[in-house]
Amino acid sequence: MTKNKLTRNIDEFTPDMMMKYEIAEELGLIDKVKRLGWGGLTAKETGRIGGLMTVRKKQKKKGK
Repeated sequence: MTKNKLTRNIDEFTPDMMMKYEIAEELGLIDKVKRLGWGGLTAKETGRIGGLMTVRKKQKKKGK
């Protein structure tokens, strides 16, 4: 039996993937992702997640 992408072992998630899931949850999109997968998001939703990831990465880098 194969595991669903959302139920993989947490050790398999990269920091970027963790951030992506966190942002999706913050935006209220996590249920949609669970139902349809990342491909089920609109371009606008995907762009919003990517944009927020970029902002957070820049903030992290600046904070070092």
